[in-house]
Amino acid sequence: MTSQDIVTAGLVVIGDEILSGRTKDVNIGATAEFCTDLGIELREVRIVSDELDAIVEAVNALRARYTYVFTTGGIGPTHDDITADAIAKAFGVALPINETARAMLEARWKQTGTEINEARLRMARIPEGADLIVNSVSAAPGFRIGNVHVMAGVPVIMRSMLEALAPKLRGGRKVASITVKAAVGEGTVGGPLARLQAEYPDVKMGSYPQMGRDRVMTELVLRSSDPVLLEEAAEKVRAMVAEAHAKAGVEPPAED
Repeated sequence: MTSQDIVTAGLVVIGDEILSGRTKDVNIGATAEFCTDLGIELREVRIVSDELDAIVEAVNALRARYTYVFTTGGIGPTHDDITADAIAKAFGVALPINETARAMLEARWKQTGTEINEARLRMARIPEGADLIVNSVSAAPGFRIGNVHVMAGVPVIMRSMLEALAPKLRGGRKVASITVKAAVGEGTVGGPLARLQAEYPDVKMGSYPQMGRDRVMTELVLRSSDPVLLEEAAEKVRAMVAEAHAKAGVEPPAED
């Protein structure tokens, strides 16, 4: 493999709560595993405080050094969620309300009866020129600008954003994904899914509970560079989910 074939990444973990020890970070490990699965070398991790200039400095340093930069944290609705502001400053662009992001959020808020207010609309502010990263868990999107990928700090949401990014990243090998929807909770499918994961160690399996729905929902995401093995494992997951639906007496969810 030549140096041109090597794909590298850096990670910026943002938040005073991480540095103070109030929150124990698990996103570093999840990102490292994700990168390894895609053949991407995670070479550096920085943990920075909720300070605009600190975030700008870290992001600018890493985006110049690595193929990809991932950030976690600081894109929620509160005053100290300033990651979007920092990324806009790092790239020298404006930070308007993104109408697509706003529509995503308002659709979810309508489902949940959540009030639309100025604080929540902060989550629709996206730097000009950025693409959205889909958040299948709680709707509030991340975004990608240049080689920087900005994600939530909540672990289950961050992992769902990584899954959304996987097909769009250049890695050491092409990785495909299949999503199986289950109308039952994680606790119902957790045991059987773990057994299938052990049976198919070369197929990465993850479960992501879907929040704000009118019924219980879990998305099971499978990833592998072997399409035949991926489909074989997916068939077994589908059968497992069908059995879980039958035992619970629930209708399977409609496919998108």
